[in-house]
Amino acid sequence: MGGYFPERMQNPNLTGHPYRMTITPPDQIPLDKIQVPPGFQVELWAHGIPGGRTMTRGDKGTVFMGTRAIGRVYAVMDRDGKRTSKVVVDKLNQPNGVLFHNGSLYVAAINKVLRYDNIEANLDNIPPPVDMTEAFKLPPEAHHNWKFLAFGPDNKIYIPVGSPCNLCEVNPGVHGMIRRYNLDGSGMEIVARGVRNSVGFDFHPKTGELWFTDNGRDWAGETGFEEELNRVPANMIGARFGFPYCHADGQPDPDIKVANPCAGVVLPVTLLGAHAAALGMRFYTGKMFPPDYTDAILVARRGSWNKTEKNGYDVLMVKATPDGKNAQVRPFLTGLLDKSKNAFLGRPADVMLMPDGAVLVSDEENGAIYRVSYKK
Repeated sequence: MGGYFPERMQNPNLTGHPYRMTITPPDQIPLDKIQVPPGFQVELWAHGIPGGRTMTRGDKGTVFMGTRAIGRVYAVMDRDGKRTSKVVVDKLNQPNGVLFHNGSLYVAAINKVLRYDNIEANLDNIPPPVDMTEAFKLPPEAHHNWKFLAFGPDNKIYIPVGSPCNLCEVNPGVHGMIRRYNLDGSGMEIVARGVRNSVGFDFHPKTGELWFTDNGRDWAGETGFEEELNRVPANMIGARFGFPYCHADGQPDPDIKVANPCAGVVLPVTLLGAHAAALGMRFYTGKMFPPDYTDAILVARRGSWNKTEKNGYDVLMVKATPDGKNAQVRPFLTGLLDKSKNAFLGRPADVMLMPDGAVLVSDEENGAIYRVSYKK
């Protein structure tokens, strides 16, 4: 693993947190610990979904959830105000990427892309998928290659291909990027380069530009390098965002050294904390929340492993101008990190806007979905 310097950490023996692969009973889900701003409420919207991370919503209201370690895709059905769930796809290699579009569910695993047509009408008997793997031609490396899918305003599918390392020089035509494709997998184009590991992006509601989170390298120290919120200007498609030579707000890498490492790099809109695992993000375009939230970004931070004093395990709210200026970051959903014990109670992985303006937050640790609403 490139860039491995445990001596730079306060605790040189840090390791990743094990995945919880079993159902968490509702009475063990820490709903009472979650805190949101005044006027907001949080409820347990769904549970019994081990490893649930990314979310997409079908036309008939089904919420599909991708996972990593457990290899499943779930369907969460809302019937008469009660949620039930079932496994609709199983035994895939980290099927984190899910996208619903025109009646079809797209599922992206490490190097496999499947499309399930008319799936909401066939939840009791899932038909065989259309295998689109050959069309998308994704690389087989697993490290940092769990996917996130989004449908862009240009009618294309956006998909990341991460850097298969902690720190290394990559083939810039294969790894460390965000791509876009036509719906049939043709016409691949690189939208952003120098991207280490993006597992969340969305399109600005006014400009249509792509904004994305990116996770900084590990083992460089307790306070760096920070996660990023980035913007791809419309006139800079294919621009470089720094990895592996330049990190965060223009900080050269101490281990892979080149001349002028940050020259020509698009710097972040804002930073999102060291080792905090900023993942799913969405612009808020609903009407339920106060006006201050209009076009703000909600970012799920799954939480750190490569940091002695844990960081993240929350949802942030970011306000910025459409051109990425004057960014302000403040907490939105907290309480899942007990700082007094340096222990986490949950791991937010994604956020999704609902038609009524409420927001769903997935908690991978507890296999749950929270609903955040607002009342005046």
